[in-house]
Amino acid sequence: MTRSEAPRRKRANGVESRQRILDATVEIAGERGYDGTSIAAVSAKCGLPASSIYWHFKDKDDLIAAVIERSFETWLTAVELPDETEGTSLDRVTVMAANIARSLLDAPDFLRLGLMLALERRPTEPRGRTVFLQVRDISRQRIADTVRTLYPELDEAAVRTLTTYAVAGADGLFIQREISGDDVDLVAVFQLHAQLIHDAANRMAARSEA
Repeated sequence: MTRSEAPRRKRANGVESRQRILDATVEIAGERGYDGTSIAAVSAKCGLPASSIYWHFKDKDDLIAAVIERSFETWLTAVELPDETEGTSLDRVTVMAANIARSLLDAPDFLRLGLMLALERRPTEPRGRTVFLQVRDISRQRIADTVRTLYPELDEAAVRTLTTYAVAGADGLFIQREISGDDVDLVAVFQLHAQLIHDAANRMAARSEA
């Protein structure tokens, strides 16, 4: 190995180690929850010493926050409205909903861990909870922008109502999938959810014009 290759190899090993740590944390947190997750358990799962984990992450809370951020970044790429060439507003929102559902199936960790943390109240708020609330606000803004684009005749109060309904409904469908497993076709129920939102938006728009 040449001297120029050594730093690249070291960086590659560092990235690989970080991913192994995050993958192990996902498994541990999924099985044991936040309180049951520990650096020792993650170390045993990923096969790396605790010192390696602490080299990448300050503490358990920092580790959980990193898991949420990584999963969210993967998921957020799906929260994109297809352009107008893809069909009617109903077609576009239905495709978007299906993409979001598939992304949640591929990268569920930010929502699974985030909801777990969001529902807890602690004397000192974990950084993971703070990060989840921050990224959740980003997703809410993305969905609100979609509502404004598809239904420009709605006022801001209606946009907020539809956005809240969309996010709350998606949370509930995801939780039901977590409880029932493959008995819930997440893509199909997300598409149904999108169609109901579309119908509600049209009714709200008609009332505003009456």
